[in-house]
Amino acid sequence: MEAMGYKTAARAKMIEAGVPVVPGSTIDSVEHLPALAKEVGYPVMLKAAGGGGGKGMRLVTNEHDLLPAYERARSESMKAFSDDTVYLEKAIVRPRHVEIQVLADAHGECVHLFERDCSIQRRHQKVVEETPTPSPVRTDALIAEMGAVAVRAAKAVGYESAGTVEFLLAEDGSFYFLEMNTRLQVEHPITELITGLDLVREQVRIAAGQPLGYTQDDVQARGHAIQCRVYAEDPSTGFLPSPGRIEVLRTPSGPGVRDDSGAYEGAEISSYYDPLVSKLCVWAPTRAQAIDRMRRALGEYVVTGIRTNLPFHLALMSEPEFVAGDYDTGFIGRHEATLLTSGSAGGARHAMTLGAAIAQAFVDQDEAKRGVTAPRNGGGGMSPWRLGAIAKL
Repeated sequence: MEAMGYKTAARAKMIEAGVPVVPGSTIDSVEHLPALAKEVGYPVMLKAAGGGGGKGMRLVTNEHDLLPAYERARSESMKAFSDDTVYLEKAIVRPRHVEIQVLADAHGECVHLFERDCSIQRRHQKVVEETPTPSPVRTDALIAEMGAVAVRAAKAVGYESAGTVEFLLAEDGSFYFLEMNTRLQVEHPITELITGLDLVREQVRIAAGQPLGYTQDDVQARGHAIQCRVYAEDPSTGFLPSPGRIEVLRTPSGPGVRDDSGAYEGAEISSYYDPLVSKLCVWAPTRAQAIDRMRRALGEYVVTGIRTNLPFHLALMSEPEFVAGDYDTGFIGRHEATLLTSGSAGGARHAMTLGAAIAQAFVDQDEAKRGVTAPRNGGGGMSPWRLGAIAKL
C-alpha cells in the first residue's frame, strides 16, 4: 500500500516492473516546467502525486495556461491531501478509463477479475461504470493482456488484498498505467455481479491468511453490469453539490437490481463530505438488457428534499452514442446540451418530478391516516418542494 499510495513512486515501481506508463516526469522546479511540458508535448495533464478522485488534476493544452494551472493544481492538492507535489504526464486524446480488479493472497497467488469501464466522468471523477467494456477496441485478448499486466503490477510490490489497477486505454488499443488503488473501489459491486464473487469476503479471507483457492482459469464472467452513482448534486449547474435533508426516499428493487446505500429518510447530506447518496447497480444477460433495466430502475428511484443527478442518468441511458458504447472520458463535456440542460434530460427531469410528487402524495395520505397533522416543512399546508413540483407539471 505504501509503494502504490504515492503516484510518482508508483510510476517508478511500474517502470521498473516493465508496466507501460504514460510518458511524463516529476517537476523539480517551476522554472523547468515549461521545458518539461514542451518535451512531453501538449496536451499535458498535471496531477497531484498524493491524490485521487480527480483532485489536483488539470488538463493543459498550451504554454500560456501552464503556470496558472500548475498553481491551481498545487493549491487543490494541498487542501485535499496536505501535499502540494504535482507531476506532469502526456494527455492521451479521447482515452477510455479502464481498470482491472485484482485479488492477491499471502501465498503468491494473484488473479484479475476482468475490467470495469469508468470513462463517464465529470471533473475527472467517475459517475457511471460498467463491465465488460463496450468498446470497438475491446477484445478478449486485450483484456487478458491488461489483466496480466495488472497482476504483474500487484506482484511487483508484493501486494496482498483486493485492489484495482487503473489504465488509460487509447483508441488504437494501447494502454498505460495510471495508478493502483490499494482498497475496494466504489464500483466493486458490478464486478461481484458478473463474477459471483463477494469481494468483501475475499478481502477478509486474504487478511486472515487464507489462500485464494482458485486460479485465473476458474474465474468466469457472465452477463453485463452497470453502476450509476447517485449524487446529491445538480447537473444543470455543472454538478454542484446539493446538500440538505432527504425528505422522501424510495429506492428501486427487483431481479437484477442492487442499491448500495447508507441514506435514509431524514438523513442529512452534508456539504463537507462526498455527496454520494447510493450506488445503483443492475445486471442482465446483455448490455442492451442492462441499459433497459437501469432505465426502469432509475424511473422508480424517488428522492426529495435535495437535488440529485438522477435525471442525468436517465438522459444518459437514452443517449444514442452511449447506447452504442461509443464514449470516452470527455463524453459528458461534449454532450452537455443533451445530458445536463435540455432534450432528454429535461424530459427525464419532468418525469422524475412527477414521480416524486406522486410519492409525496402517498406519504401525505399515509400520515393523514395515522393522524400525523404536523406539516413536514414546519409551516402550514404543502411543503415548498411539493408545491414547486406540482407547479412544474
